[in-house]
Amino acid sequence: MLRVIDISEGTSVDGPGLRTSIYFSGCTHKCPGCHNPQSWDFEAGREATIEELLKIIDYNDFNVTFSGGDPFFQVEEVTQLARRIKSELGKNIWCYTGYFWENIVDNPRFRPLLETIDVLVDSPFILSQRDISLRFRGSSNQRIIDVKKTLKFGTIQTIDY
Repeated sequence: MLRVIDISEGTSVDGPGLRTSIYFSGCTHKCPGCHNPQSWDFEAGREATIEELLKIIDYNDFNVTFSGGDPFFQVEEVTQLARRIKSELGKNIWCYTGYFWENIVDNPRFRPLLETIDVLVDSPFILSQRDISLRFRGSSNQRIIDVKKTLKFGTIQTIDY
């Protein structure tokens, strides 16, 4: 079971094109100025099965974004979901996290999810670096990382939008 705050079907703010965005419960980063502080609570929202989420994603036929809270706080379950999205539906997956790439890439719990997603938007939101002109991120310190290229080359490969 996954703990989900919300599912946004057909959003265009969490990555390119229309996407199905899943907002997971739970976050200890608690960034000042967070746009979704209700997601910090690990008990917020409701339980959802992988099957339920796959049906919603398949029905909408959009690429997928994981957000929250922070999906890495439910990393095992989110990894299972991501693997099924890839193998059964072939969708592109973006994931937002308050962690830095450098804290995820060598973490044996986090690495399997990292290897499954296509794009990682990393780093905590920093209110003093807020920039509403940026696409797909809230503050200028956050990076939009091409995960496959970064893993291949061993240096962070960002995507500009």
